Amino acid sequence: MTDEPKAPVAKQVPRERTHHGDTVVDEYAWLAEKDDPDTLAYLKAENAYTEARTEHLAHLRERLFGEIRQRTQETDLSVPYRMGRYWYYTRTVEGQQYGIYCRVPLDDPTQTTPPATGDGTPLPGEEILLDGNALAEGHEFFSLGAFDVSPDGNRLAYSTDFTGDERFTLRIKDLRSGETLPDEVPDTFYGTAWSYDGGTLFYLTVDEAWRPYRVWRHTVGTPTSDDVIVYEELDERFWVGVGLTRSQRYVLVEAGSKITSEIRVIPSDDPTAEPALIAPRRQGVEYSVEHHGHRFLILHNDGAEDFELAYTSVDNPTGWTTMVPHQPGTRLESVDAFAEHLVISLRRDGLSGLRILALGETDGYDMRFPEPIYSVNIDANPEYQTGLVRLRYTSLTTPESVYDYDLATGELILRKRKPVKPGPDGREFNPDDYEQHREWALADDGTRVPISLIRRKGTPRDGSAPCVLYGYGSYESSMDPWFSVPRLSLLDRGMVFAVAHVRGGGEMGRHWYEDGKLLAKKNTFSDFVACAQHLAKAGWTAPDRLVARGGSAGGLLMGAVANLAPQAFAAIVAEVPFVDPLTSILDPSLPLTVMEWEEWGNPLADAEVYQYMKSYSPYENVSDVDYPAILAASSLNDTRVLYHEPTKWVARLRARAPRGHYLLKTEMGAGHGGPSGRYDAWKDEAFIAAWILDRVGLAD
Repeated sequence: MTDEPKAPVAKQVPRERTHHGDTVVDEYAWLAEKDDPDTLAYLKAENAYTEARTEHLAHLRERLFGEIRQRTQETDLSVPYRMGRYWYYTRTVEGQQYGIYCRVPLDDPTQTTPPATGDGTPLPGEEILLDGNALAEGHEFFSLGAFDVSPDGNRLAYSTDFTGDERFTLRIKDLRSGETLPDEVPDTFYGTAWSYDGGTLFYLTVDEAWRPYRVWRHTVGTPTSDDVIVYEELDERFWVGVGLTRSQRYVLVEAGSKITSEIRVIPSDDPTAEPALIAPRRQGVEYSVEHHGHRFLILHNDGAEDFELAYTSVDNPTGWTTMVPHQPGTRLESVDAFAEHLVISLRRDGLSGLRILALGETDGYDMRFPEPIYSVNIDANPEYQTGLVRLRYTSLTTPESVYDYDLATGELILRKRKPVKPGPDGREFNPDDYEQHREWALADDGTRVPISLIRRKGTPRDGSAPCVLYGYGSYESSMDPWFSVPRLSLLDRGMVFAVAHVRGGGEMGRHWYEDGKLLAKKNTFSDFVACAQHLAKAGWTAPDRLVARGGSAGGLLMGAVANLAPQAFAAIVAEVPFVDPLTSILDPSLPLTVMEWEEWGNPLADAEVYQYMKSYSPYENVSDVDYPAILAASSLNDTRVLYHEPTKWVARLRARAPRGHYLLKTEMGAGHGGPSGRYDAWKDEAFIAAWILDRVGLAD
C-alpha cells in the first residue's frame, strides 16, 4: 500500500498592505509573480498532487468522457443562416476538435428553407471559409475572436488567439481568391464592423489594463501603420465596442461603463465620416441603438428602471419619443429590427421571452412556449428584409432547438433539435424520462428566490439523492435553464441538478441585479445558502449530499458560501474563481479593475466599500473551520480572473484549515474559458463530474 500523497506547501513571504488605516498581511502575494520559477514550480506541484489524489477516478473519468462522446453526434451541421447570396453554417467532424466555417450559394433568391444533410456531411457546393482545425494545428490552445463577412460577401475578417489571453491577431481573407491578405493587426479585441462596400474595416484595441478603448479604421490593401483612430475613450471606467446594424447602413461606436452608455454612428457608405453622437452620456443612463428605416430605436432606462423603447429621427437624433412604455417587472433587454417587424427580448417572472411588434404597432404580442421553465433567445438573423426570425430554444429537458418564426402567420418552424444519441445502456434519449421543477426559496430578508431543478423520474425525494446546485449572481447575467449532455451522466446516476437564480443576476428584472451588487452584494451569498437549505428541507437532497458549483464571479459565490455556511455543503467546485476580490479591485493596474468599480465599489476611495468587501472576500476570511471538500480550477493565461486568486486561496486554506480536502487544477496553456478544443473540454468536464460523484459516494 502506497503512502497518501502529501499536499504541496506554499512558502510564506509576508507582505503588508495598508488602506484606510487597516494593515493586512498577505503571505502568498508572491504567487502573483507569474514569471517566478517558484510560482510555476508550485503550480506544477499542485497539478501533480491533484492528479495523484484523483488517480483512483481515472477509469470513471474515461467512462464519463465516453458517455459524453457516445451521446454526441460528432459529425454535425448547424442550421444555415441566410446572408446576401449565401447560406452560412458551421460543421464539426468526428475526431476533430474545432468547427469548420462554411457557406453555399443560394439555389434561388426566394429560398427561405435552409439546406440540410441528415448526417452532418458537407452541403453540395460547399466553400470552406475557415477550418479551425487547420488554424489550430501545432498549438495547444486556439480561439476565434472575430468572424465577420463583409456585406458584399467578398471578404472575411477573422482573428485568432493561441494562448488564451484573449489578445487576437486580426486578418482579412479575400473570399473570391481564397487568399489571406497581408493586412494583419496584432493585439486586437473582440468586435469588428465592415463598411457597406467591404473596403473599410473597423476594429478595436485595448490599453495596458486590457480595456478596449480605441476604435480604428483600416482601408483594405493599405499598410496597417496608416490605420486611423476613429474614437478613443479616455475615461477608464468605460469600454468601447463596434458593430454594424442589421440594416448594414450604420456602424455603431459604443462606449459604456457598468451603468452609463454613449453611442455614435457612422454611415457605412461613408466610413470616413465623423462619428455622430446619438445622446451624450449621463451618469446612470444606459441606452442601446438599432436602425430601422427613417429612425433609430432607443432602448433606455432614463426614468425607466426596467427599460422602455423609444425612437428618434435618423436625420436629427435629438429627443426620444416613447414607443413601448416602461412596465415595472418586465425587463426589456434588447430590440432587433427587421424591415416590417420588431422583436423585443424581455424578461418577466424569472423567464426569458420575445415580443413581436408589426410595423406601426406599439403593443404587439408575447410569444408563448409550452414548458414551465425554458430559455429562448434571438439567434443569427443577419437579414433585414425577411419574414422569418431565427430563434434558439432550450430547457433543462429539451435539447437546444433552432426555430424559424414566420412573422406573418405566427407559425413556429422547427429547423433542428440538437441530436442526443443513445447512452451507455443503448436506450434512446427521451425527455419524458426527466422532470423539471421551479422551486422558490425564502431568503433571510423575506425575498423569494427562484430555483430551476431537474431530476430523472423515479429519483427519490426523501433527502437521499445527491444534488449539484449551480450559481452565478453578478453583472445582471441570468443563468437561464439550459440542456446539457454531460449532465445526463449525473442525472442517470441518481443526482439532482439545480440552478439558484440569486440576486446579482438579472432573472427577476433590474432590481434583482441592484439588490446583489455594491453594498448589497452579500444578498447573492445568503440567497444561495437559502436555496441550499430549501432543497434540503424540501427533501430534494441533504447537506452531506449537496455539491455547490460556480465559476468566475460564481466562483466568488462559491468561496463566500464556503465561509458563510460550510455545514450546508458536502463539496464545492469553484472554476476560475474570483476569490481574492479585494486585492484585485484595490489595484487599478490590473485588467478590468477600474471598470469593475461600478459593480463592486471602489475600495481605494471609499472606506465603507473597503470594509464591506473585506468582510465577504473568501481569501480574507479563511478560518480554522471544517470546510467542505473544495476543487478549484484555474488557467494560467486567464486575463479576467488571474490564476493567482484560486492559487493563493488554496494555499491559505491548507495553512489555516488543515483538516480539509483541497485540490487545485491549473490549465497551463489556456484562458478564462478553460481548454479550447471540444474533446479537451469534455475531458475537463469528465474530471469535474468524476470528482463530484466521488464526493457523494456515487463513484462506480
